[in-house]
Amino acid sequence: MRFNMARKLRLEFPGACYHVINRGNYRHDVFRDDRTKAAFEVCLFAACRKSGLLLHAFVIMRNHYHLALETPAGNLVAGMQWLQATFANRFNRLRGERGHLFQGRYKALLVEAGNALGMVCHYIHLNPVRAGVCAVADLRRYRRSSYSYLWTPRSRPEFLNPGAALAAAGGLPDTTSGRLNYAAFLEWQSSDGPAGRSKAYVNLSRGWALGGVEFKQGLLRDHVDAVYTRAWEEVGARAMREMQWAQALRKILPAARRPETDLARAPKSAPWKLALASWMKTHTQASNPWLCAQMNLGAPAAFSRNLTLYRRNHPTEQPLLQLPTSSSAT
Repeated sequence: MRFNMARKLRLEFPGACYHVINRGNYRHDVFRDDRTKAAFEVCLFAACRKSGLLLHAFVIMRNHYHLALETPAGNLVAGMQWLQATFANRFNRLRGERGHLFQGRYKALLVEAGNALGMVCHYIHLNPVRAGVCAVADLRRYRRSSYSYLWTPRSRPEFLNPGAALAAAGGLPDTTSGRLNYAAFLEWQSSDGPAGRSKAYVNLSRGWALGGVEFKQGLLRDHVDAVYTRAWEEVGARAMREMQWAQALRKILPAARRPETDLARAPKSAPWKLALASWMKTHTQASNPWLCAQMNLGAPAAFSRNLTLYRRNHPTEQPLLQLPTSSSAT
């Protein structure tokens, strides 16, 4: 069997960490104003919720972004495809533009958990300083960065965790004193430490993997295995995703206080069914055709129109559902 390797294979596995980078097409200023940066942040946070991604650090600059991501479900490709496609579609629709928004496939460097991941977080947090946008002392006022959220714990989404950065800066606690010490640590990094002096620090955005020799050797072995199993994995991954969507639907169905048999009997535009579908679209990557088939929602195009109308009339959390306080849906 021959494999088409024209596109570089993304190595994915549960718990993998990545330094993800992409730039605007032809290095254009995709995020030229704060409103556009905020729109990308909204898409990023939605992608994390839908795909179960953990976000250790992020920054959105004028013409590029950096993410330190962890994938408990081993689904980087699906999560990133949704993020970039959704943002590009929204951007082009609002601006009346067409064509590619980003310069191509995002770059994803595998990162070893621990100090290597923490170093990537420092690198990401200091990106505005290296770009001359602000000094370290003003970094917390750079709004579109995880460093800003570090100082406002109550506003952090549940998937944004600064623990890796704080741990790699000397085991600092997520407290006021710990944050002040982290700010001092970044000041040292920027002036006398690796961020300002070390060539290896610059290389945190280059290569294919960041970590120790044993970590990289293990990845190479896994990569070879992945090449030979790719065709089977694509079929298996699709089946696994559909099993996860079905599990999530069964878990949320009691919130509608309806038996499962009502999914087939109730009208296609029944508000309670659209409430369930809206929840599924927010918390999973369930496709429209799959939802239509499982919930008797009609043709995908008609369902899309019905869902848009439902969400327009119910902009807050679905009022027809008795929703659980948390969900482990993937």
